[in-house]
Amino acid sequence: MARMAIPLGALGGFSTIIDARSEDEHALDHLPGAVNWPSLTNEERIFVGTMYKQVGAFDAQKHGAAMVAANIARHIQREVLTLPKSWQPLIYCWRGGKRSGSLSLVLGQIGFKVNLIEGGYKAFRAALVEDIPKRVAPLQFKVISGPTGSGKTRLLQALIVEGAQVLDLEALACHRSSVLGHIPGQPQPSQKHFDTLVWQALRSFDPTRPVFVESESRKVGNLSVPESLMLAMRESPCFELQISLEERVALLMEDYNFFVQDHDLFCRRLDALVAIRGKAVVEAWKERVNTGHIEDVVRDLLVLHYDPTYASSMVRNFTQNAQAIACVADNRHAESLRKVAQALCQTTTA
Repeated sequence: MARMAIPLGALGGFSTIIDARSEDEHALDHLPGAVNWPSLTNEERIFVGTMYKQVGAFDAQKHGAAMVAANIARHIQREVLTLPKSWQPLIYCWRGGKRSGSLSLVLGQIGFKVNLIEGGYKAFRAALVEDIPKRVAPLQFKVISGPTGSGKTRLLQALIVEGAQVLDLEALACHRSSVLGHIPGQPQPSQKHFDTLVWQALRSFDPTRPVFVESESRKVGNLSVPESLMLAMRESPCFELQISLEERVALLMEDYNFFVQDHDLFCRRLDALVAIRGKAVVEAWKERVNTGHIEDVVRDLLVLHYDPTYASSMVRNFTQNAQAIACVADNRHAESLRKVAQALCQTTTA
């Protein structure tokens, strides 16, 4: 059975990438495209670990071996019996190689050509963290700025339709990047998996063409943007999307419709602003929400909270904000933003 170090970014050529860690480890983060064939399940890993501490290594290893053997047999029965001899998997576990080695040994004995990642996921993670700044360095970022509700995400989507390169950090983070930005029913990925998603996106970009990105803060919800990426964004040219206040209110009513439909949810989220705006202001907003005056509350949130906060952040953090090129949209609708996207593509490639 061959053992080899797999260089970062050279995962092509393998039929399947197999993560032999437990389900929870895989869910936390994994190599792009990897499928999960646990050598030990979540419960089994806890059981063996507890036995190792309380009884001893030898007994824990015996029980662990029995569980690993049974799991490998199930994986082969479920996934392997119909595969041709040309099937070539890449297998990894956490670091030591015991879990991936066991699976690799059996598959190798069958006759498949098997490869292991030396150092496992831990080595991949270290290489990824080191590689992100190298991926960032040659890219030409164009920052889409503009106050909350101006349609920056819609513009990014329009840019994608026009064939532009786009890094949508909010989409990768499953969050709309504000105190009210959590999307119901969409948990954020782990920090490690967010980093992997960002790395995947960076790898896909052509450095000879611009990459459009929104003017994010250092954190998108609970997730931190990689430092090298954040610094590059803050030094990049800005293009400020401008739209009327009434159009911004209408856009937010559409994009945050779950607040319109669920007043209790909206009010609970508003509680997060008590420390900043004061209890009396927040209670007044909540009363207006419950009496159906949601548009008024949204307008107040923009004028009193989001706009001053955003303007201050842009001045403080984005070095080219003062020279931002205005991109005026007639309204929030797709056709208007398509025209802005087309003009941006022409401007940034001229």
